[in-house]
Order: sequence, then structure tokens, then C-alpha cells
Amino acid sequence: MQTSQTNIVAGFHALSDPLRLRVLELLQTQELCVCDLCEVLNVTQSKLSFHLKTLKEAGLVNSRQQGRWIYYSLNPPQFAVLQQYLAEYSRLNQILSARSCDSGC
Repeated sequence: MQTSQTNIVAGFHALSDPLRLRVLELLQTQELCVCDLCEVLNVTQSKLSFHLKTLKEAGLVNSRQQGRWIYYSLNPPQFAVLQQYLAEYSRLNQILSARSCDSGC
């Protein structure tokens, strides 16, 4: 699979979980540390870490460490990749009908 396809698959996989969507929604307005995310989402750090790892591997979030805390923020360029991929489908005005299968396929 090509790198861009890999990024797209990973991105949509990461978007397929309600908790990960909630994390992304919280990060729309500001960078947050893991402790704040755990508190707002009412989840354990181990559960959240699994989901943050998925989001980070998909390129949807960035992380930075400050002292003992890790802060997360959105990575807008990866959202642009997913948006561009979906835009290709929104441009389709008409899908052509399949050709006749008279050839015995």
C-alpha cells in the first residue's frame, strides 16, 4: 500500500472510535495534557494512552513533553489529507453504469 493510502486508512481507522472523536473535539480549541483529558473524559490513563497512541500513529495529533506531562494538540495537515481524499468523491456528479456483461464474465 502506498504511503498516502496508509495515512488515509490509519486516519479513518482512528476516527472510527467515539472516544477518539471526543478527544479530537476537545483538542479543537486548545492543547491539553493527558491528566486534563482523563479528567474530562472520565477514563483511566491506560485506556486513554491506547487511544492517544492510535491518534498519534494516524498523524491526527502531535505530542510534546513538558516535565512529566505530555501535551496533545491537533495536527491540521493530516486532517487536510483526509479532507482532500473525501473531496475527490464529492466531485463525482454522475457514476457511469456498468457495461453489459454479454461477454460471459
